[in-house]
Amino acid sequence: MTVAEQDESASSATDRIARLRRVAEGVIGVPATEGNQIDALRNGDEIFPAMLESIESAQCTIDFLTFVYWQGRIGREFAHRLADRAAAGVRVRVLLDAWGSKPIEPALVDAMERAGVSIRWFRPLRRFRPNELNHRTHRKVLIVDEATGYVGGVGIADEWLGDARDESEWRDTHFRIRGPAVDGLRAAFLDNWSETDPELFDDEYDRFPDQPKPGNAIAQCVRGASETGHSDVFTLFRALCQAAEERLRIATAYFVPDDEIIDRLCGAVERGVEVQLLVPGPHADKRFVQLAGEAAYESLLARGIEIWSYQPSMLHAKIITVDGVLADIGSANLNARSTSLDEEINVVAFDEHLVATLDRNFDDDLERSVRLQPGRWKRRSPLQRAAETVVAPFKRLF
Repeated sequence: MTVAEQDESASSATDRIARLRRVAEGVIGVPATEGNQIDALRNGDEIFPAMLESIESAQCTIDFLTFVYWQGRIGREFAHRLADRAAAGVRVRVLLDAWGSKPIEPALVDAMERAGVSIRWFRPLRRFRPNELNHRTHRKVLIVDEATGYVGGVGIADEWLGDARDESEWRDTHFRIRGPAVDGLRAAFLDNWSETDPELFDDEYDRFPDQPKPGNAIAQCVRGASETGHSDVFTLFRALCQAAEERLRIATAYFVPDDEIIDRLCGAVERGVEVQLLVPGPHADKRFVQLAGEAAYESLLARGIEIWSYQPSMLHAKIITVDGVLADIGSANLNARSTSLDEEINVVAFDEHLVATLDRNFDDDLERSVRLQPGRWKRRSPLQRAAETVVAPFKRLF
């Protein structure tokens, strides 16, 4: 590529970023911040060491929110590290969803609390408030010393250990963030923490510092709240489908689109956008949710959308890339639970280098996937069709 061609390409990318940024800011109403550094961490072999290293290095505060905290080796490791930092005088707050983290070992909870960790439960089941039971926090956030944040799809469970080599090692991506966007992650934590504890901050620990700007990524934090109707996360999904001009790539663990998302995906194809969808294959952990999404495959395939089925293990990633310059990352899936029922946190990142990394990872995943063919899918078995029909009435709960 000549210097002139490089300049033209850079100018084109800058223009695309400016346009997509204004769309995202305009429809959500949340300004993006500049100067962020966002690192993609692929699978447990990269994710857990990074998170544990940050916890070990904490000098003042640790805020940790998760939906999944199950029994197992990695859960014990996190509990011991959090307890060690609390015993050393670090203010450690842990917020666990009462449903998703129900399997945690009680002994770990006791050990952390004895060490000084403040543990709270989001919407405890024992309260039995029917309007709360189906509305959980699906957010996954770690903030250390108000300076380093983590967000993505990973829960604290042994299923995420390894490098997605086989069905015992889930495929996922998590993100480490430094810069002004960390404030948005902390706000997502405090938003849920405030339901469980009246003390939002303590002057002894919380400095609310001006964040440094160590990178070049522009980032917008988008919170999804469990509420009547659709959340900002759903508004974001719709906007990205409409704004894409060249390529829209979606990797999601739970794909249960409503009619509007189907229409917007198909509308993108009609505008000439290449739309690729990567979903779990034979190792899906929730077959009934997979069936609900499969009911839409025939119409999507017929309209020209590529659908790929990931083969080695459970695909748990939640990533959208748009036109090579935008990445939507975080905890939300493309389903009703994430768009209207659960609390979520996503980050819209405008960063060519990050998107290039995610697109390379997407290409690698496609090499380990099977592409669904329209004709073959249309001839799927009567049993498959019957199963899709059975779960259809419940898809708004998935």
